[in-house]
Amino acid sequence: MRTSIATVSLSGGLVEKLHACAAAGFDGVEIMDADLTAAPESPEEIRALCDRLGLTIEMFQPLRDIEGVDDETFADNLRRAEAKFEIMNRLGTKRVLVCSNAGTATIDDDDVAARQLAELADRAAVHGIHIAYEALAWGRFVDDYRHAWRIVERADHPNLGICLDSFHILSRGHDPAGIEQIDGEKILFLQLADAPALDMDVLSWSRHHRVFPGEGDFALADFLGHVLRANYRGPLSLEVFNDTFRQTDPGRTAAHARRSLTWLADRTAAQSGWDTLRLADPQPARGIDFVEIAGAGLDEVDEMLGQLGFRFRGRHQRKPVRLWSRGEARIILNEQPRDAGARLAAIGLQVDDADAAMSRAVALGAPAVFRRTYAGEHELRAVAAPDGTQVYWSDRNGGPSWVDEFEGGTDAGDDADVIDHINLGYRWQEFDEAILFAASVMSLETESAAEVPGPTGLVRSQVMRTPDGVVRMPINLAPPTAPLPDRHIAIRCGDVVAVARKARDAGLELLRIPNNYYDDLSARFGLDAETVGELRELGLLYDRDAHGDFVHFYTRTIGTVFIEFLERRGAYEGYGATNAAVRLATQTTHRS
Repeated sequence: MRTSIATVSLSGGLVEKLHACAAAGFDGVEIMDADLTAAPESPEEIRALCDRLGLTIEMFQPLRDIEGVDDETFADNLRRAEAKFEIMNRLGTKRVLVCSNAGTATIDDDDVAARQLAELADRAAVHGIHIAYEALAWGRFVDDYRHAWRIVERADHPNLGICLDSFHILSRGHDPAGIEQIDGEKILFLQLADAPALDMDVLSWSRHHRVFPGEGDFALADFLGHVLRANYRGPLSLEVFNDTFRQTDPGRTAAHARRSLTWLADRTAAQSGWDTLRLADPQPARGIDFVEIAGAGLDEVDEMLGQLGFRFRGRHQRKPVRLWSRGEARIILNEQPRDAGARLAAIGLQVDDADAAMSRAVALGAPAVFRRTYAGEHELRAVAAPDGTQVYWSDRNGGPSWVDEFEGGTDAGDDADVIDHINLGYRWQEFDEAILFAASVMSLETESAAEVPGPTGLVRSQVMRTPDGVVRMPINLAPPTAPLPDRHIAIRCGDVVAVARKARDAGLELLRIPNNYYDDLSARFGLDAETVGELRELGLLYDRDAHGDFVHFYTRTIGTVFIEFLERRGAYEGYGATNAAVRLATQTTHRS
């Protein structure tokens, strides 16, 4: 599988983009005319740099509004094209993209379009260049790939073929199955992009809201399957116009992009049975093994966990690390990194095959984490997420033998508590990357999405989870001007009222919920006065849906971490989303 990316997908100057593409492991690039025009380096220097970096210049994109015009306009278009062909010779690339005319087309006649494209291909052939004709979704007369293919067939020129772009095809709702009727040798190039389902004009949708594969709503694995069955053997290239990616670090974005292509190839292979593109099998998590909080100020966390009824399981035999548990909910406190306050630093997952999970993660570009181990210590496989959070895997059937490395504590107790979910907050520029990492590396699926009003703007929350719900991970997107949201660990118990009462009696200060919330709660749900009084007394929050009830409370924040305890009654599956706005406002008030 050869991979490529359009330089328009990244921020920075052309040289910076090329270095980022090479570092991410791409085989080639599509160079946009605007990137070359703005570069101080000559085409020869760009060509030499690509050679040194091991990048092939797969395609150049300088030509717009060529066909479907009067003879005088077309003569000028040929002059313009000849000048670009000379630049392509200097760059050392032999494929040029020509999009269907969206601006100057005045003649709606396939014969005219075919004749003009054939003449353009004649000129290109002198330079050994091939023309890849693409139907823009907003083309004046040609906006369907099937129409573009009919024109290419009519032109019947050896240096003319077609370019297929997933956005232009899927955004218009065109059936991609027809791709299989195209001669694979005439599919000169493939451009891939995903996109969320939006109700807006296709030009704005395309220019601002494309995302990498796996982050939108397009059936890209199905689409790519049709292209490969047509016997296309060229590179898989990303062309993603997105306002966020044009502002973020090009190296990180390129790595993010490369991961998306690997994920897409694996998904396509799984659906179509092509073993050559397969990664190791996904390893759905069977449970949350542990959550690690690291940093300075962990004595406060120790005290809070004790007040919440966690049992101290002991200190690690060689490292400044300690373990607390309540039932199956295990929290590790790691004092080794002391550069900042307490933060959620790592997540441990139980899987059927930890080696396979690690192999898949590394193939998806996740960097392996080095963990020093000594004789007798359990070796945990781990990688780093893009934001630095570490993800560990352990074999479910092998048991959590790492627990035996902790000494001087008590036993686990008989509580049935588990970690219900882990709530992670990300900045606006990291959100899509976090979703893709959770889907590809952690093998989680998207569930529900919600928007919660907060004091500094709307917070978007996307839940990632295993199909059986044993692992749930809401990922929150902070508004652009807001601080990074705190992260929290949610513990599911059988009697949250009893936990809250014991914690309060032990001196724990829970998050103080305003009285107005309880007045509103009584009005919304018609709860009796005694129930509302108990909720108010203990600082508990409440929600209900058609399937059951949800009662929960929050601790104060230490560093950037807080803990939630919850009880799911009946078949309630949500997260108390209506209460999130109250929590955010209260936390903001207490922080300030």
